[in-house]
Amino acid sequence: MARAIADRIVTGSFRPGDKLDEVSLAADFHVSRTPVREALGQLSAMGLVERRPNRGAIVATVTLEHLASMFESMAELEGICARFSAERMSPEERGTLEREHQDSAGYVRLGSEEDYEAYNTEFHSRLYVGAHNSHVFELVSLTRSRLAPFRRAQFRLAGRLSKSWQEHDLIVTAIMRGDAAAAGAAARAHVSIVSEASAVFATGE
Repeated sequence: MARAIADRIVTGSFRPGDKLDEVSLAADFHVSRTPVREALGQLSAMGLVERRPNRGAIVATVTLEHLASMFESMAELEGICARFSAERMSPEERGTLEREHQDSAGYVRLGSEEDYEAYNTEFHSRLYVGAHNSHVFELVSLTRSRLAPFRRAQFRLAGRLSKSWQEHDLIVTAIMRGDAAAAGAAARAHVSIVSEASAVFATGE
């Protein structure tokens, strides 16, 4: 439910300042108020919802500057993960990364956004784990959770699946040949592109 509400916020169905009424949302999703309340709590932690004492919850105003700062941080963190992965991934981890990347081309050919989105999450998770650094893993995982709705929004852009795959290909190719600098640069560039979707939300266009 948190994901569904987040997607509505990012795509503009719910606008900054809109009241998020628990009763209405519960009726809309055919659930009790308890899971709605839990979802709003998660979204509040992500910065998408503002909870006001005794006045309920509203859609938070997310500025372009704040989103840009988060994406900038995310790009650097993912660059670190890709660089470390190129240096530290085991042969088995590299093989799995390459195999799943090639398989994901099928989702692109079919235009299957949902399947590719699920794969995309797994792809980035493999980079985080492959870095073999627990502290970096914690930092990048936390930042990803806050940016997840905006990262999903990228796949609504025309031609984005194909471009995303090509960007992944640069990362995978660099990791497979152990080129840490190229892997880091490719990962940073890849994450930076997602800011286009965040800009659409933040400016209300």
